[in-house]
Amino acid sequence: MQDDGLRVPVTPAPPVVEQAAAPQPPAQAQQATPQPAAPSSGPAIIKVNPEPDLPSSGVVIIRDPSSLARNPRTAHLPDKDLLEQTEAGPLPVRAADGRRPFDVYSMPWSGSRGAKVAIVIGGLGLSQTGTQAAIKALPAEVTLGFASAGNSLSRWMQAGRQAGHEIVLQVPMEPFDYPRVDPGRNTLTVDASAADNLQNLYWALGRMTNYVGVMNYMGGRFVTDQQAMTPLMAELGKRGLMYLDDGSTARSLAPEMSLANSVPLAVGDGVIDGERERGAILKKLDELEATARARGSAIGTGSAFDETVDAVRSWVAEAKKRGIEIVPVSALANDPERGR
Repeated sequence: MQDDGLRVPVTPAPPVVEQAAAPQPPAQAQQATPQPAAPSSGPAIIKVNPEPDLPSSGVVIIRDPSSLARNPRTAHLPDKDLLEQTEAGPLPVRAADGRRPFDVYSMPWSGSRGAKVAIVIGGLGLSQTGTQAAIKALPAEVTLGFASAGNSLSRWMQAGRQAGHEIVLQVPMEPFDYPRVDPGRNTLTVDASAADNLQNLYWALGRMTNYVGVMNYMGGRFVTDQQAMTPLMAELGKRGLMYLDDGSTARSLAPEMSLANSVPLAVGDGVIDGERERGAILKKLDELEATARARGSAIGTGSAFDETVDAVRSWVAEAKKRGIEIVPVSALANDPERGR
């Protein structure tokens, strides 16, 4: 199995091999029956399906970690083991067994080593009609970004997850020229205390569930200030969330701080709809493809404008024919806990 071929990071228990015991009565021996192996001229893998409480029987059990991914039909349902009930709402946390929201809510992909492109379309939840149209039109491989200030987020999250999308939550952060340029309600700012910023973060995190991580909404000034970023990244690491930097600020401290706090990190390579014109958006998408072919992968971000959604929908269909795999953004995250 390839290192990057497993969509959901899982640390399986090491196989236990015991010395052969004395023959057991037939009733016990039938509890774990290997499937008969076909004649072979080489090594073979024996698949075993033991009962959950079956004691070790000297058989090495081989499991596919990707089989632990959640069923797409129930992907809209939050895992109760990953929730902390608070006054701000249900907040994501690591489960007692170590599973992270990043692990459980990420969507699968092929694991191939070919050129990969992740596209994140944000701003969902701000316009009800626009959100509905985007979820309906965008291919399932496209990651959806929900604005924490949006409306009916739980409803739209469920619709997006049932349609097969991975989800990130957009958190408003202080841009340059704030407050003249205002990201909106409960913005994390440089001059606020760590406690105040964490309260605003909790408010955002409690707005919905089932997301793999957070993404900066604006934040040009905030992401360059170490004192402001330190409590944010520490909290994300504690809760098992990814941080997606949209790549708009070259001096962002996210790369070094994510590593120090065990936060999975993805960094965007460019905004695809700086110009809201179909031809310009398609050109940006083609540039992402070129980057992916040269480097192996690329991440593009955009907003749920009609022009953007239409261009992405048609481009994805054509890119697949050219051998480009469209993957959820978590597939391209650098995860310190997995060493890549």
